[in-house]
Amino acid sequence: MIRIIVYITIFTLSTFLSVVNAQNKVTKPCNSPEYSQFNFWVGNWNVYDSNDKLIGTNNVVKLTNACAIQENWVSKSSKSKGTSYNYYNKTDNSWNQLWVDNSGFSLELKGHYDKNAMILKSKLVKSKSGDFYNQITWTNNKDGSVTQVWDYLDENHQKIKEVFKGIYKKQQN
Repeated sequence: MIRIIVYITIFTLSTFLSVVNAQNKVTKPCNSPEYSQFNFWVGNWNVYDSNDKLIGTNNVVKLTNACAIQENWVSKSSKSKGTSYNYYNKTDNSWNQLWVDNSGFSLELKGHYDKNAMILKSKLVKSKSGDFYNQITWTNNKDGSVTQVWDYLDENHQKIKEVFKGIYKKQQN
């Protein structure tokens, strides 16, 4: 009889511990590969123009308390500052960015990662001088740098104008 009580106690205890262990496992929803596609942009950067002139700095961090990447831009020439939040939306399999700067300008972009580049585009912007899309592309270069190009595209998605080009180089500590 004692053996039966011991076996029942051991069985009950092991079942209880299995349930507790399963409930205590921390789920990590942001660990799928899609959430890491923009990690190449994370870091402390000096940003240069096409002539290798320093135009600003950018601290891009992966937020540990959210499935997001935060950008913190400071321009060297105009002292403009801005922040963006970037996140992968698993409901529609898209990357999204919300940018706001100290002039009050904001920009919402949506897109995807493709062949070593993040490509995000705005909705059509209606303007007196003509309608356009904002498209920003970040390319992960083989040397560890990142090239960011911001273009205006017409309604047929053809390039109208390059608004910004920055080459991100990791800051040396």
